[in-house]
Amino acid sequence: MTTPGTSPLTTADLVDGWRRVGVRPGMALIVHSSLSSLGRVEGGAEAVVASLREAVGPGGTVAVPAFTGSTVCDPAPDHAGLPTPEIAELRSRVPLFHPDLPSPMGAVSEALRALPESLRSTHPQASVAAVGAHAREVTARRSLGFAVGRESPFGALHDLGGYVLLVGVGHNRNTFLHYAETFAPNRRLKLRRFPMAIQGERVWIESSDVGNDNDTHFPVVGREFEELAGIREVLVGNAPCRLVPVRELIPFAVRRLTELLAADGSGAA
Repeated sequence: MTTPGTSPLTTADLVDGWRRVGVRPGMALIVHSSLSSLGRVEGGAEAVVASLREAVGPGGTVAVPAFTGSTVCDPAPDHAGLPTPEIAELRSRVPLFHPDLPSPMGAVSEALRALPESLRSTHPQASVAAVGAHAREVTARRSLGFAVGRESPFGALHDLGGYVLLVGVGHNRNTFLHYAETFAPNRRLKLRRFPMAIQGERVWIESSDVGNDNDTHFPVVGREFEELAGIREVLVGNAPCRLVPVRELIPFAVRRLTELLAADGSGAA
């Protein structure tokens, strides 16, 4: 563990850390991370990305959320009907999604997205960036409705037998719990709204997706699964890290979310 005044973590230190967490060559990972949680890192976010790529090797894949839901969104979501001139002006300033659009999902995610060889899926609000052996397979999927569901990059990672690597963050950042909720009969719902260019015309699209958890059930489900699966927390630098197998997580999470949502009366009927 690093402390003030000690040497920063090197790429080799990080690779050793990921090995201790359980990362192995050939794995497909989606990484949710906080760079600052690691402590000082020689080379910063770029070194973290390099270490993850080294840990999974040439046969592995590293993916990150590259979401832009706070950028490519309706600035007046509660306004119904024809927009006023003021709202129309605000909406005209909202950027269209494109592969080079920066993501506010953190330094590590942005460092991977910015790599020349990185590929990115195309949902305007819920894209995923990836590098490695299965990057094209992961990023090829897109569904405008239920953007983190079966036909999304998360479905592809599930099919690959992927893993979630949590680096200094909790299950409130684990998008695979949103993926699990898409299968719950009483899932919570929200409306996404974003502009797209279709046949040269800028139009606004509305689509349904699972709602935000707001730290209500995801931390509980994640903790219970870790206890059941015997997942141990490992410090890499100063960051508590956990490696979660997706195929084992999803059936457990669907069942528990269904129970928890029924108990508190939330979700669809």
